[in-house]
Amino acid sequence: MNAQSRWYEQVGKYQFFTGKGGVGKTSLACATAILLADRGKKVLLVSTDPASNLAHVFGIDIGELEPTDIPGAPGLAALNIDPEAAAQAYRDRIVGPVRGELPPSVVAKMEEELSGACTTEIAAFDEFTTLLTNPETAARYDHIIFDTAPTGHTLRMLKLPSAWSDFLDANQTGASCLGPLAGLEKQRQQYHQAVDTLADGNRTMVVLVSRPQCAALAEAARTSSELSALGVSHQRLVVNGVMPESESDDPLAQAMRRRDAEALSRLPDGLRSLPTDYVELRAMNLVGIDVLRGLLVPSSKDFRRASKTVESSKIDAPTLADLVDAIEADGHGLVMVLGKGGVGKTTIAAAVAVELASRGHDVHLTTTDPAAHVAEAIASEVEHLQVSRIDPRAETERYRQHVLSTKGKDLDEAGRALLEEDLRSPCTEEIAVFQAFSKVIREGQHKFVVMDTAPTGHTLLLLDATGSYHRDIIRHSKDPAKITTPMMRLQDPAQTKMLIVALPETTPVLEAAALQEDLRRADIEPWAWVINASLAAAGPSDPLLVARAHSEVAQIAKVKTELAKRYAITPWLATEPVGPTALRALTHHAGATVTN
Repeated sequence: MNAQSRWYEQVGKYQFFTGKGGVGKTSLACATAILLADRGKKVLLVSTDPASNLAHVFGIDIGELEPTDIPGAPGLAALNIDPEAAAQAYRDRIVGPVRGELPPSVVAKMEEELSGACTTEIAAFDEFTTLLTNPETAARYDHIIFDTAPTGHTLRMLKLPSAWSDFLDANQTGASCLGPLAGLEKQRQQYHQAVDTLADGNRTMVVLVSRPQCAALAEAARTSSELSALGVSHQRLVVNGVMPESESDDPLAQAMRRRDAEALSRLPDGLRSLPTDYVELRAMNLVGIDVLRGLLVPSSKDFRRASKTVESSKIDAPTLADLVDAIEADGHGLVMVLGKGGVGKTTIAAAVAVELASRGHDVHLTTTDPAAHVAEAIASEVEHLQVSRIDPRAETERYRQHVLSTKGKDLDEAGRALLEEDLRSPCTEEIAVFQAFSKVIREGQHKFVVMDTAPTGHTLLLLDATGSYHRDIIRHSKDPAKITTPMMRLQDPAQTKMLIVALPETTPVLEAAALQEDLRRADIEPWAWVINASLAAAGPSDPLLVARAHSEVAQIAKVKTELAKRYAITPWLATEPVGPTALRALTHHAGATVTN
């Protein structure tokens, strides 16, 4: 199953790193880019993740419109495709030429129509396809490496070239959120070129990154299948964070190795034929040029072990059950679990839902994450608990049928054809998902609803759509005081409690803090933080795990004293927290002692 050469030995012009959130896509993408630059290649590293952390990894601000040269790695430049910046630039291109030429009311209407989440996504996607098709960019760099958003968002991004290309081919008149369709010949050609580039195995390779965990490997297999359906066949698998062998008799370390081995022995059929590489778990945070350079290039320094002796420390913090006590006090409400991909949002959401249900409350557990599988976390039926998923495809079809049966009911043949054409736009999905999201928010007025959200960037786009709807309703209402919008319910802590989930590591805590600031700018105050999968709370004795555990202490203190109004810690467990019994054990787990 292993390849004779590793993934960075077979890099084409374009290389995509994708996978479930938190599997290490950014670290591997950055390390690969540094290695290629060290070999004298000109490399552009691009983040398509709305919650990109390239700036933190390299310790410098990364450009959003022009690439930034990376100090210490000659030949390497990095670029963030920031959705909001791309959307503003897109709006300026569309609206700028008509300012002063058209009445202010017409210009204002154009800006309003281009203010939604759909425009934001399309603008970012436009930047993405430009990088795939721009001959000047292709001539400037030997390799362009994409550090992508978590799987669900990335698959949608990769599907959009085909979706918009097909839409533009089939619809030559009218308008969309891209602008008047008749003037989009350039985009049509660009999207066709993007589709061809993605499908060309000589130019494009996708690296499926996974942890040695069943859920992450299953996600990689689903992604591989969907990519193959898109014509993207040049794929490789990298299993990151494998617990190395050691002489330690630490039960936690042994459990990690057993879990890794078991997961890899049950590798999904769709992955078995792929060339596969393995990267061991490291003791330190993968931040900085030198550390990332050591991730792929062996040196005299042992990157797997900590050499210094550390003192024991006791982690004593509130449990998840303590937070549920306070949530339960209101008798109903929406609990939104947010965070970057891979931090364990699904597990925490499932644990909160199961705990509330075990106390006799009717609970609805749902998710907005295209790649989430909350039912798998529950693993069995639980009394008082309903489990669902906001499926973008199903919601889009439901929305289309509703519009056709209402607005399209009395239209003539030509009018209905135009309506059906409009509903074929990929933007229709954003509207449909927002409507389903709003329905769930309202449900929280009568019962407990626990929502496992998509990774940060995708969730912020959904909240942006909610904010746009709120502003539009208020602007057109004759009596705004009598209006209650979904955004107003999200802003009310008596109706909605936002739980931010983070891992106790430097980068995840910084990313969670940035998410908190994004929420505050929308007048949403996070209710609590959950520090998940803490080794410090699990009490390891293996040198590698002890080093990682002690690096957590400062981050836990930062959350406690600087960032969170209330918080809880859940430990890393020897067995995956799947099923009601394991989830309740996680919820009630107390702290542990870290020993050397």
